[in-house]
Amino acid sequence: QLQLVESGGGLVQPGGSLRLSCAASGLTLDYYAVGWFRQAPGKERKGVSCISSSGGTTNYVDSVKGRFTIFRDNAKNTVYLQMNNVKPEDTAVYYCAARRRDSLCGYYDMDFWGKGTLVTVSS
Repeated sequence: QLQLVESGGGLVQPGGSLRLSCAASGLTLDYYAVGWFRQAPGKERKGVSCISSSGGTTNYVDSVKGRFTIFRDNAKNTVYLQMNNVKPEDTAVYYCAARRRDSLCGYYDMDFWGKGTLVTVSS
C-alpha cells in the first residue's frame, strides 16, 4: 500500500512562503499522479494543484496561480507544494493524494490520502 505523509505546515505571515512536502512510502510515487487539496474551516475540501506521474503536466486552481508551484523529487519519493506570497484565505488543512490508474493530473478518484498538515496565514 502507498502511504503518504504531509509536512511543512505552520504559521506564516501574509506575503510569506512555505513549502509543503508529501512523502511517500511503501510504493514508488513516480507512477502516481498527485494532487494537493485543502479544506478551510467550515468549507468543503477542494483541489489546489496536481501533477501527472511524469511531471510533464501540472494544474493550479485560479486562486493560487502564479503563487504556488507543484513539483516532484523522484530521488526522495516526494511531491512538494511551494507556496509563495501566501494570503489569509490560504489558511486550511492541506492534504496530498495519489492516483495510479490513469496517471493524469486531476482531482478525481484519488486512491491514497495523507492525514493533512495545517497552514495558518495570519499577521
